Amino acid sequence: MIRIALAGPRGKMGKEALDFIRSTADFELVGLLDSKETEELQNYPVYTSIEELFAATKPDVFVDLTTPELAMKHTMTALQNGVRPVVGTTGFTEQDLKNLENECLERSLGCIIAPNFSIGAILMMKFAEQAAKYMGDVEIIEMHHDQKLDAPSGTALKTAELIGRHRTVHKQGHVEEQELLPGARGADIEGMKLHSVRLPGLVAHQQVLFGGEGQLLTLRHDSFSRGSFMPGVALSIREVLKRDMCIYGLENLIE
Repeated sequence: MIRIALAGPRGKMGKEALDFIRSTADFELVGLLDSKETEELQNYPVYTSIEELFAATKPDVFVDLTTPELAMKHTMTALQNGVRPVVGTTGFTEQDLKNLENECLERSLGCIIAPNFSIGAILMMKFAEQAAKYMGDVEIIEMHHDQKLDAPSGTALKTAELIGRHRTVHKQGHVEEQELLPGARGADIEGMKLHSVRLPGLVAHQQVLFGGEGQLLTLRHDSFSRGSFMPGVALSIREVLKRDMCIYGLENLIE
């Protein structure tokens, strides 16, 4: 059995993960981290102190589904306590990731940070990376629910990073193109454009459009419920026990 502690159990993603972990045969949910003072949530002990959580429950894996403001502190504390973190929160800086890489190497512990837990979304990103070798004009449109705080999404930024490994940097569109309204053409990443949509009713969706002479290649992924993220959560929990380094992005776990 893999002993798991979960942070953020009251959020939409956290509620889904709580139900999923408790119903998975080889997982044992041992405790919850939450900011609200309460003794139990669905019969599991709740702690407001991460240090107390680790001391009392001794988990193998710590799953963090909180906020960018808390995730870095939680992740570093987990590593310092010998607990392997699986993090579904975006907002880590390059320096944050470097610090976590060093901590993992020093302690020989694994850590997985996943901007997106959806296996389908990861495949879309990998397909986009392959397409970028042959089609260099690309725009990304990411669409999420209207309660999402960050824009663009971590998935969109990771997709752009993967595409950028193969795409020659160049400005897209007409050389004399003008925005009549600022932001009309979206964010600019090395000349490619990235657009963020926030609307009620959406969950998590992304299109990657590759344009070429006389053709358009569209890669699209849609998550219609947060259940779509649970196979990636399970993969991360099992894989982080086998690792001794910090891994950013599930595409590094999928061949």
